[in-house]
Amino acid sequence: MADHAKKEIKKLRKKLKVQEKKNTEIRDRMAMERTIFANERTLMAYLRTSLATMAGGFAAIKLSNDLYLKITGFMLLPVGIILAIYAFYRYRQKQKTITTHHEAYIPTSHHHASLHEKEVAGYGNID
Repeated sequence: MADHAKKEIKKLRKKLKVQEKKNTEIRDRMAMERTIFANERTLMAYLRTSLATMAGGFAAIKLSNDLYLKITGFMLLPVGIILAIYAFYRYRQKQKTITTHHEAYIPTSHHHASLHEKEVAGYGNID
């Protein structure tokens, strides 16, 4: 193989390594976004359950003539409200944690590339 072709291959390999580092960062950022969406889905699931609990309590109160079902209905209403409050509290706590981790994240691809270039320059290679 010609010397020129070898140099070209080395340059392409170097570009490929840099692109792989960038792709890693893209995957990391997408993972952060998925985590945020998962937290929102969890909030929605809690709120659906809370709403269903309150609706069941309301239905038990309005549609039943049985004293025990009315008592159960009156117990389900505050349980649904408490569950909704807990859902918002839990969502907020998780969101703070996610935000803290998101702010602490530092992309590293350009650092890896510059470090690689310095290492290569120290050996006198162009790899």
